[in-house]
Amino acid sequence: MKKEENNKTESDVCLKCASPLSDIIETKSGRKLQRCSAGSWNQETKQVDGCDYVKWLPYEPKTLSEKCPKCGSPLVFVITRFGKRMKRCSTNVWDKETKTSTGCDYIEWVKGTTETLTEDCPKCGQKLVLYTSAAGKKMKKCSTNEWDPNSRSAIGCDYVEWLK
Repeated sequence: MKKEENNKTESDVCLKCASPLSDIIETKSGRKLQRCSAGSWNQETKQVDGCDYVKWLPYEPKTLSEKCPKCGSPLVFVITRFGKRMKRCSTNVWDKETKTSTGCDYIEWVKGTTETLTEDCPKCGQKLVLYTSAAGKKMKKCSTNEWDPNSRSAIGCDYVEWLK
């Protein structure tokens, strides 16, 4: 990395205004970022006041205690650049030259969980379920609410209550 006059590296300064970057922040989804110190997030307007530069840091895969069902190697937990979560075999490596994946091809996408609740839906009277997304967001929804991939729309009762 290139050094500047004030002993800061190029990675420590904003690329828009040359102000220092803030400390590393971790989002609810597990991604890490650094914001420009000349800007701040305004909760009321949901916008950045000042410089809006954000530097997203790469996610480092975490080795899990689970073993690959195909080859027995350890699994690693990975978050894709689009925020999707998966477990994959640690022997799986991307070869940039051939643009192919080598090693074991085991992948398991991490999806949300559903728990049945004792509460009834205020719209239709069926039971509610607590759905927790892979990113950790929670909602109460009617147990008859489902997603139709063909029409790309929700079917059944449309009651949903997002929880904080």
